Amino acid sequence: MARTSRIPGFFKLPVSERRRVVAEATHLAAHEFDACDARGLDVATSDKTVENVLGVYALPFAATLNVQINGHDVVAPMVIEEPSVVAAASNAARIARIGGGFTAEADPAIVAAQIQLLDVEDTGSALERIREASSEILALADAAIPGLIARGGGARSLDIRVLGAPSDHMMVVDVFIDCRDAMGANLVNSVAEAIGDELAVLARGRIGFRILSNLCDRRKVRVSCRVPFEALATEEMSGADVARGMEDGSRFAELDAYRACTHNKGIMNGVDAVVIATGNDWRAVEAGAHAYAARNGRYEPLATWRREGEHLVGRLEMPLALGIVGGTLRVHPTAKLALKMTGAKTAVELAVLAATVGLASNLAALRALASDGIQRGHMGLHARSVAVAAGASGDNVEKVAARIIELGDITVDAARKVLSELRASEPSAAAVAE
Repeated sequence: MARTSRIPGFFKLPVSERRRVVAEATHLAAHEFDACDARGLDVATSDKTVENVLGVYALPFAATLNVQINGHDVVAPMVIEEPSVVAAASNAARIARIGGGFTAEADPAIVAAQIQLLDVEDTGSALERIREASSEILALADAAIPGLIARGGGARSLDIRVLGAPSDHMMVVDVFIDCRDAMGANLVNSVAEAIGDELAVLARGRIGFRILSNLCDRRKVRVSCRVPFEALATEEMSGADVARGMEDGSRFAELDAYRACTHNKGIMNGVDAVVIATGNDWRAVEAGAHAYAARNGRYEPLATWRREGEHLVGRLEMPLALGIVGGTLRVHPTAKLALKMTGAKTAVELAVLAATVGLASNLAALRALASDGIQRGHMGLHARSVAVAAGASGDNVEKVAARIIELGDITVDAARKVLSELRASEPSAAAVAE
């Protein structure tokens, strides 16, 4: 049976049934989802993973549905605490399916090792000497990573730049490494350490920093979708009007850094949730994304939207360095489960999925802003969290949430008052027994 991510009524199912349905949809055994009950890492393992451990911090592990990429369905795992993100991304992916789903492609997994060279008196001559020795430098780099070479990766090229004013006497050599299915930090840092001394000799200077760059602009993902106007319609607005509002909102982000920041935050809601779920480094992803957004000297949106005929077309481009081997995946059972859910066989496939969920999240946010406003759906889902914070449990969660939405007062104080009224109106256990 083909993988499917289209599961109508999924949110209405109890958790146990959701697990069974997703297991079937992703060709996994139902018992594999028992990993979700362990809250990921146990305390003993955590104590060997980071320092000064006190316990384990758990976050919701969820699934974004309806995602279709290049004609193939994928169930996207997400770890996130913010209400409405999963529901919004799932709904946006459903809307995108109407226009054929998402189309995506990605570059090879290239990451740069940076070697800073200091006290270089003649940068011009140093540049020529390093350029002439580039083949030897790349061979030295490959010798430091034999395991990666065996998997088909390795050093591909290098770039030499003079930094600052002549009085700085500073250069940097960037060595670009194909990391294959690894995020690449440890591999790239090993290369930087291995070739630094030779570069210092060639430059007739001294070594400075040797470390990877998280601006992986040779490891980009590009995602697009074409949404028919009618798929964007709401009860109050036509699809054409919503599409025009979304295009106007996109232009707002393109022209104003303050708006672009929030626009990109919405994208990263989706991207980060997939990155965290699969045990990858979301801080590196965030740093690279925002540096790329500022590559032209001003902060710009990672995704843009335009009307083309009777469709609204969204396009996202961003650097995205992810791995499917090493790191947290070695020890975190839920991260391993999440990766199996995706069906990704390469790091490139996983990066494509994360970026696609990011564009879906952006579609959802812009559609809400162009029509009903962001608060209507968000606060409705937020009300359940407020109800739980007020002490509600079981059926009372939905009752309290519905009431504070009706009152227009989605606060913990209001939820406590409603919960108190509900409990006062409930028959006592003694009365029920009689």
